[in-house]
Amino acid sequence: MPDPTQDVTVADGVVLRPMTAADLPQTHALSAELRWPHRPADWEQAFAHAEGFVAERDGEIVATAQRWRWGERHATIGLVIVTPACQGRRVGHRLMSALLEGLDAHTVLLHATAAGQGLYERLGFVRTGEVRQHQGIALSAPLVELPPEWRLRPAGLNETPALCALDAAARGMPRDALVADLLASAEACVVLDHDNAARGFAMLRRFGRGHLIGPVVAPDATGAKALIAHLVGLSSGNFTRIDIDFASGLAEWLEDVGLRRVDAPTTMVRGTPLAVAPDGPTMFAIVTQAMG
Repeated sequence: MPDPTQDVTVADGVVLRPMTAADLPQTHALSAELRWPHRPADWEQAFAHAEGFVAERDGEIVATAQRWRWGERHATIGLVIVTPACQGRRVGHRLMSALLEGLDAHTVLLHATAAGQGLYERLGFVRTGEVRQHQGIALSAPLVELPPEWRLRPAGLNETPALCALDAAARGMPRDALVADLLASAEACVVLDHDNAARGFAMLRRFGRGHLIGPVVAPDATGAKALIAHLVGLSSGNFTRIDIDFASGLAEWLEDVGLRRVDAPTTMVRGTPLAVAPDGPTMFAIVTQAMG
């Protein structure tokens, strides 16, 4: 990050400075202004792993953005928000430029809205895919039959390293601290087991308007459906959200269990493409659009 003692003045008397935990109530208010569903607790959990900037005008926060560095070569960017009154004034461009400082050797992942995609392309990001946001009141999903010797079971207390390894292989970047945090706070975590070894997993967590299923890591679509169906059953009757990789082929199946598509952000990467083994586990559903 740039020296936090050096504020950067941008257009219209707006000042850019590093974000602190004391800013969270105001940044949460920015997201609420745009009708984003994040709770204060969601902001707190994201910021616990992040670095960020806020833009102030006359002592009021008018924009914010965060980045998460995973290891020495990877990062994600998200929660990029500019209040409507300041949009179109290059405040978002300056926030992004500040976040990208020092990341030239990194692979940087983000999920772009239609409004932000042009800015990200000008900053060197390229489209690599699409996320489909599905949500609604979850219905009881029929259980998915697994092949012999495959089963679902609760995650064990000592399985954090195994789940971290699965997440890193599927996402293409190491996020051990995040996965450990999510596991500690999840309402449920179910493991896809084969021959007494974890081959996939999925979490049910509180987020936004209700519950969120993610991440979901599995070796194939059948395993992913089995994991998701189990958690949908636990969340039946509650507002539930899941953000899937569109290439996963799960969209129609999710519609059948009451989770309708409501948004389709674009997945974009700057730098070396994420290294994901073709025969390894797959990230079927992400943590959040911000953290990837």
